[in-house]
Amino acid sequence: MNTKKIEETETFSAQEGTEIRQIFSPADTENAIRYSLAHCTINPGNSSKPHTMKTSEIFYILQGSGIMHVGTEQKEITKNETIFVPPMSKQFIENNGDIDLIALCMVDPAWRQEDEVME
Repeated sequence: MNTKKIEETETFSAQEGTEIRQIFSPADTENAIRYSLAHCTINPGNSSKPHTMKTSEIFYILQGSGIMHVGTEQKEITKNETIFVPPMSKQFIENNGDIDLIALCMVDPAWRQEDEVME
């Protein structure tokens, strides 16, 4: 059985401005999955940088609130909300709340640096 605790998972700052903890990817599961799952944090008043992914993404908001931008659309998001981002969509998230905006993010196929294009 392969388990991980978020607080014991290494943190890194993504190129697009989000603090990320990679939970699972194909490399962590002997290629048993094709997606990646990450824990993302955006501090109050901050946002990720506009970027485009060649892959699809699904965000599940665990805590906080913000504004999700996908293409020309924007929407207020809150705890327990799920957002689908189609491949090749310009996107970013703003934290407009008073606490950290925390989300789980699933990328399919798994996230790779070369699939992310900064705007």
